[in-house]
Amino acid sequence: MTGVADAARRRRSRSKVTDEAPTREQLLSYVEAASTVADHSGLHPWRLVELRGDDRRVIGRSLSAATGADEKSTRKAEEKSLRAPLVIAVVSSPVESRKVPEWEQESVASGVAHLLSLVLDDEGWGVFWRTGTDTRHEAVHRAHGLAPHEKLLGWLYVGGRTERDEKPRKLLEPGRFVSAPGSATA
Repeated sequence: MTGVADAARRRRSRSKVTDEAPTREQLLSYVEAASTVADHSGLHPWRLVELRGDDRRVIGRSLSAATGADEKSTRKAEEKSLRAPLVIAVVSSPVESRKVPEWEQESVASGVAHLLSLVLDDEGWGVFWRTGTDTRHEAVHRAHGLAPHEKLLGWLYVGGRTERDEKPRKLLEPGRFVSAPGSATA
């Protein structure tokens, strides 16, 4: 197997990245590739928010506001939000549709995020998808400028790869997850 299957097998979350990041032009090219994800009725029910420089601090500040953190904890959270030079907020932005329910549209947005992380990884960038229980808190929602109907799915932290994170990916036993009709396990 070659191509996409090999890229998927190699992909891994890289929590430590360098200060290098894709340019805006590169990012747009990667998003174009990720936008080919399966999308019932072609609704494109997603958008991305590109955060660079001090704009990344909105993540730490809004998560601190969500938890009621003190000033010291807020500063620490802001610093954590700077651990990658590019952070991409992934937003589910559902469209009114009789045919496509909201949960399916949110799945499309998740698919874009995953495919974008695969493309970034295949292009040589380090990336990890951060989520958490406060991702959908009102303070986080407001801080990211989301419309009332939108939902934040998390952030893709993107930067250069470090040499130390090149260990091989651990693969699972696929037969445990594929079954015939009527043979589901509890």
